[in-house]
Amino acid sequence: MYICAYSDGELVGFVNVAWDGGVHAFVLDTAVRSDMRRQGIGRELVRRAAAAARAAGVQWLHVDYESRLEGFYRKCGFRPTAAGLINLREE
Repeated sequence: MYICAYSDGELVGFVNVAWDGGVHAFVLDTAVRSDMRRQGIGRELVRRAAAAARAAGVQWLHVDYESRLEGFYRKCGFRPTAAGLINLREE
């Protein structure tokens, strides 16, 4: 699903949620236009995405993020967990 934010009819932010059809969903591509950041738009997008996922029966909402975004995602209610990663470009 996509959750979008508009200002004066113009797209200013969105978040994509991918779902495995079971109890796990994944937040992808949270984005807010640079001149609209720090106004709570991103957090509201993630809040609405979480509410929609919950209504669909999702139990676990996952997100991967760069370390610079940790504060943002903590404010959205996420907590760090252990995870694995493979760099598929390494030979």
